Amino acid sequence: MTTTYASYKLISADLPTSLKRVSEQPDVKRETEYYLSRIGGIKSIDAFFADDRLYNYVMKAHGLEDMAYAKAFMRKVLAEGVDDKDAFANKLSDSRYKELAESLNFARHGELATTFDRAQKGVAEKYARETLEVSAGEDNTGVRLALYFERMASSITSGYSIIADDALAQVVRTALQLPAEFAATDVDRQAAYYEKALDLADFKDPSKVGKFLERFTSMWELENPSGSYDPLTVFRSSSVTGISTDLLLSINNLKLGGR
Repeated sequence: MTTTYASYKLISADLPTSLKRVSEQPDVKRETEYYLSRIGGIKSIDAFFADDRLYNYVMKAHGLEDMAYAKAFMRKVLAEGVDDKDAFANKLSDSRYKELAESLNFARHGELATTFDRAQKGVAEKYARETLEVSAGEDNTGVRLALYFERMASSITSGYSIIADDALAQVVRTALQLPAEFAATDVDRQAAYYEKALDLADFKDPSKVGKFLERFTSMWELENPSGSYDPLTVFRSSSVTGISTDLLLSINNLKLGGR
């Protein structure tokens, strides 16, 4: 049986080829061609939400596919943008909302928002990477977690960065052999522990990230025998610090123009 680490390295060692292979899959190619042919003509948030196919593509590209139903919630994310420190996306601990608002920055650029490379090629690249990670997770969730951590590691700036992302926290807890109950302890103590146990600067170094993931994948196989783990749990949108997602989901019931 191929180990989690070997499967992860098989994909990661030649990531461009892995992504190219995914991009050429008929369904991915079809959706990407549609997105790139239409997104440049979208001049407003209303027009974006009116095209479900574009909307769902962007949501999946940012790992938020499970939140696609919450259009009023997402409208608020896009309408307020990221420039104001009090903007909705900036209050959410889950950085994926901020990334989406930066990809389609209607708040800053208005009708020009979709003309930038980050709104076109940038989103298409995110879609391919997300599809690659999800596909890898169908065979082994540990591989998906490793690929996700590799992608996000450089964004970790504090213990709170880890706590705010369930998938990152899962990887770190597994690597450090911390019990699941650790996640329920005081947030400040969790953050302090992570900052003491880890040299967060190492996560800026790809080679050190690779060594960390070798440790994670080894521990993962010991702790998660085949069939014992829910592969979607840590990738469902959530927020541990700041405003909780459960609370914010109630905004979807407000009259914010969601469809």
